[in-house]
Amino acid sequence: MSPTDTARLLPWLSPDGKPCFLAGDGTGIVSRLADDMEAEQLDEATELIEEARRVLDARTWSPGELHLLAVELTAVLTNVRRVAESRGARLPVPEKPAPPG
Repeated sequence: MSPTDTARLLPWLSPDGKPCFLAGDGTGIVSRLADDMEAEQLDEATELIEEARRVLDARTWSPGELHLLAVELTAVLTNVRRVAESRGARLPVPEKPAPPG
């Protein structure tokens, strides 16, 4: 690992609900598994957004349907936020420009 590398936040939790992290160069099997899972989570979010739009556009929902939709959207948003945090933490830090003179 280079000095700019940080532990990667993985897209799953430990059995006791704590975040999982991976130290490495991003080329191992766990990194590839995490990449695949992140892609699946983002695809699931896309599908749920489309479903939410259909449900809300129809304006014929029941309170139970809205509750279920809110629960599902919350779960998907939690996953998307974790993916964003993980990817953001792995972005290179831009170098500060040298002071003039």
